[in-house]
Amino acid sequence: MSQDATNLGADEALIKPLHRVSLKLTLLVGILVLLVVNMFIVFARQVGLGLGVTGMNHPVTWGFYIVNFVFFIGISHAGTLISAILRLSQAEWRRPITRMAEVITVIVLAIGGVHPIIDLGRPDRVLNVFTSGRLQSPLLWDVTAISAYFMASTVYLFLPLIPDIAILRDRGGKLRPLYEFLSWGYVGTDRQKRVLENGMTVMMIIVIPIAVSVHTVISYIFAMTVQPGWHSTIFGPYFVVGAIFSGIAALLIVMICFRTAFHLEDYLKPIHFSYLGKLLLIMSLLWFYFTFSEYLTAIYGNEPHEMHIVMYKFTGAYAPFFWGMVVTNFVIPVALLSSPKTRTIPSIMIASISVVIGMWLERLNIVVPSLANPRLPTDTGFYIPTFTEWSLFAGAVALFALGFIVFSKLFPLISVWEMREGESHGVKEVTDRVKSYLPGGGTQAKAQTADSGKASEK
Repeated sequence: MSQDATNLGADEALIKPLHRVSLKLTLLVGILVLLVVNMFIVFARQVGLGLGVTGMNHPVTWGFYIVNFVFFIGISHAGTLISAILRLSQAEWRRPITRMAEVITVIVLAIGGVHPIIDLGRPDRVLNVFTSGRLQSPLLWDVTAISAYFMASTVYLFLPLIPDIAILRDRGGKLRPLYEFLSWGYVGTDRQKRVLENGMTVMMIIVIPIAVSVHTVISYIFAMTVQPGWHSTIFGPYFVVGAIFSGIAALLIVMICFRTAFHLEDYLKPIHFSYLGKLLLIMSLLWFYFTFSEYLTAIYGNEPHEMHIVMYKFTGAYAPFFWGMVVTNFVIPVALLSSPKTRTIPSIMIASISVVIGMWLERLNIVVPSLANPRLPTDTGFYIPTFTEWSLFAGAVALFALGFIVFSKLFPLISVWEMREGESHGVKEVTDRVKSYLPGGGTQAKAQTADSGKASEK
């Protein structure tokens, strides 16, 4: 039996959501399942009839599918570049949020990774990338990076999950055989904890550069061409910043939704939203800096084909989408998050939803306008998505929500063992760290440690 089995009662609030199914949740799951089923039906129709059922045409051969591919892969950065960095820096406030971030990564990567396949008229031809791929092709780099990222993220999600699976195994129930298999015989011995900690540390270090490389390589698919609007040297960091930006926003939305649905107010506290809200504000400013630099250099160069696309976004057919992107990614988040008075949980929710919408619009503004305005002026086009594309987009979002709900019914969304660890020696851990920063032997820190110890005893 696990050494942590005696503490099961104290963690009931975190394990209770696994067994609680309300009528509202049942209705929500039913709606999500219908959207997912409709997605598969519509996709089967597309495979049978061809891409003519979509709004894609010549020259706009990329539409919603590639926009959603870049968008979903970007959101996946929530897991690694938040969870891994916070774990490595030993930030104590990370404990209730890391698992949610890691789950977002794995589910969204799986959904986003199949979108290029959906974009093919013949999905089976994706195998050509593996059998006939050229090392010089960014498409091959992309497939390699995403595959490595998905495998690393899955392992990184599973390793910290093992102690909680052991806790669920020791509680018994209908799913005990599943937990028995997934727990790998973990009982919480010192050696097992040490091996697990070493494995997590290795994965943290590995997964961060892989995550950065993924969105950098995705940007190369655009930047390695000489297409006006795409051929940019800053697309790599620009895409990475945008990915982290949208990932934080998605994480905040998930945290607020599950905090309300499962009454996790004692674990997901205002301080967590305050810290992540400030981080979202910083990323909004960084996003604006990159966006401003991107368009400033294009306008200053005044190259005719480049300027045609810039004006197409500023004052042309895509002006509502471009300025909507600026408002949702910069104006609204900065207005709501700059002041502590307005940086409340409802305001953070509004800002996060705004950012997710804005980052999707940014992907749309990158992909479509450049294709709609090729160098030959007589060869122009306009992209209008059809019911097929909207259905597949809605189905992908529904599949993400459904995957997250299913996970929440199998495993705790907040790490039980990490919360126990934080409660058992969190005060000592923090004060010892403060002590190492203070000069003169840390006399001040010793007093703080004593005061903290007395407070914790009370």
